[in-house]
Amino acid sequence: MLSALSIVGVLELISLSSIIFIVIIIIVVLFVLSFIPLGLWISALAAGVKVGIFDLIGMRLRRVSPAKIIIPQIKADKAGLNVDVRKLEAHFLAGGNVDRVVNALIAAERANIPLPFERAAAIDLAGRNVLEAVQMSVNPKVIETPVVAAVAKNGIEVRAKAKVTVRANIDRLVGGAGEETIIARVGEGIVTTVGSSETHKQVLENPDRISQTVLGKGLDAGTAFEILSIDIADVDVGRNIGAQLQTDQAEADKRIAQAKAEERRAMAVAKEQEMKAAVVEMRAKVVEAEAEIPQAMAEAFRKGLLGVMDYYQMKNITSDTKMRESISNLNPGDKMNE
Repeated sequence: MLSALSIVGVLELISLSSIIFIVIIIIVVLFVLSFIPLGLWISALAAGVKVGIFDLIGMRLRRVSPAKIIIPQIKADKAGLNVDVRKLEAHFLAGGNVDRVVNALIAAERANIPLPFERAAAIDLAGRNVLEAVQMSVNPKVIETPVVAAVAKNGIEVRAKAKVTVRANIDRLVGGAGEETIIARVGEGIVTTVGSSETHKQVLENPDRISQTVLGKGLDAGTAFEILSIDIADVDVGRNIGAQLQTDQAEADKRIAQAKAEERRAMAVAKEQEMKAAVVEMRAKVVEAEAEIPQAMAEAFRKGLLGVMDYYQMKNITSDTKMRESISNLNPGDKMNE
């Protein structure tokens, strides 16, 4: 009985150890499979791309996602491109988009556009969409400018909008100006053409003048694009800027004249007030002098310089003067009644 129980206990211990061992093996296998992408390695071997298992482990250690390197590598190999996996890994570590670069290389190969990997990687690291640039080289893009307002020599405003057909220049994508520069230069050409026209009718009759002037300036110099054509989509007549400026100038002249007239009026009022003050001062002096006359006459009497007859004669002259002044102050109607 004891031996049977011992055998059962040993068997149970062996079963428990086996289960623990199997669990440990499963955990180890799952860890290895999560660290070593065996499925990706098998896919690469099936596609004919030679990638070592240790290369995949090295990518893991360098914190590079193997899928983002191997899948574009398989795509490039199937497209007939010979791209080194180390260059793809270096581009990924530099912060580039490996899949987009490989797609751009494939599109350039199909379109017979010379595009080496180094240039495509440089364009991608410069922040430009290299795949979109290749597609634009095959299929030109139309850039529509906003409405540009310009004034002809006769003062009439002309509002024009242009459509610019451009093709990407792969060789100038790194360091070349973008679409904003093209739009700004086209707007400058429109303003120059309209501003040099004698009348707005010349622009309305022949909008091609704008296209010819803009194309003649070589606006694509220093940009990442090549201008194929410039078409004037719409031309409208705006405001009469010349008349408005003349109206504003006349209003300004009117205000200046009113200000000067007001200044002259103020000066005249000040002058009048000054003259009134002078008259008041003179009258005060006259009153003061008249107040001193009796004293002077009394002094003359005492000294014998003035006689009685002289005094009466002076009185008569004063009365006669007052009478003449009263007559001169009468109205014409009063004089006729008299």
